Amino acid sequence: MWPHFFIPLKSQLGFYFGLTMFGIGMTLEAEDFKRILQSPAAVIKGSFLQFSIMPLSSFALAHLFHLPPELALGIILAGSAPGAMSSNVMTYLVRGDVAYSVSLTTVSTLLAPLLTPLLTFLLASTFVKVNFWELFFSIITIVIIPLLLGLFLRHRFGSHIKKVLTVFPALSVLAIVIICAAVVALNQSRIFQITLALFLSVFSLNIVGYLGGYYGGKLFGQDLKRCRTLSIEIGMQNAGLGMVLALKHFSEAVALPSALFCIWCIITTSMMVNAWNMRMAPEP
Repeated sequence: MWPHFFIPLKSQLGFYFGLTMFGIGMTLEAEDFKRILQSPAAVIKGSFLQFSIMPLSSFALAHLFHLPPELALGIILAGSAPGAMSSNVMTYLVRGDVAYSVSLTTVSTLLAPLLTPLLTFLLASTFVKVNFWELFFSIITIVIIPLLLGLFLRHRFGSHIKKVLTVFPALSVLAIVIICAAVVALNQSRIFQITLALFLSVFSLNIVGYLGGYYGGKLFGQDLKRCRTLSIEIGMQNAGLGMVLALKHFSEAVALPSALFCIWCIITTSMMVNAWNMRMAPEP
């Protein structure tokens, strides 16, 4: 209703996303990385599902629904993003394997500088020109450097900043809200022109992620807890990264699918978590 409050933030969205990654780095501990080394096979399998199901599905859906080039690129960017940190919270709420979720999200985030640009380049170049190196260095700048800085400060000054650590997740959430608000403001004139094809593409990508993660886990012999974890981990993408990359390197229209995905997956995951919890016996 008042987009002029958020439109000026366009040039600062990289900073806000870097803030989310810094906050995440501040909350990670050495144990999170030790767990990756303790069960590398399970993490590798989950990461394979993450970077195969979603990018390939987004590419197929862009063709299936005959999306125009900008929206096709946008949905592929969303599909090629790493897992969302919010998946860890959703996994906790459904009593999944939270440690496994954190390991998967951490590994997919660290792989993002290479795989997100590479997959976007390979899949989206049929629609528009994509510069791999520009995307690569952007992800290094707004994802890896802030994340490592947060990790370093947590390791170096952990005992001194322990009392304020609870602030950082809230800062990360606030930064993502600002990014979403700016993308919606920049696309205000397009919001009411969202086609059924675009909505179905976003909806289908989200559902394919849930189903692919769950049954992919079954295929790899994972237990029920880990299958549910994989379902949430793969169905929820770090669409905030897709939005920032789209606005920095392409256009407002390219950011629209990621914005829709970011909002839509929160709604559907919440519904799925509630449905699963209703079927499970209560725990103390």
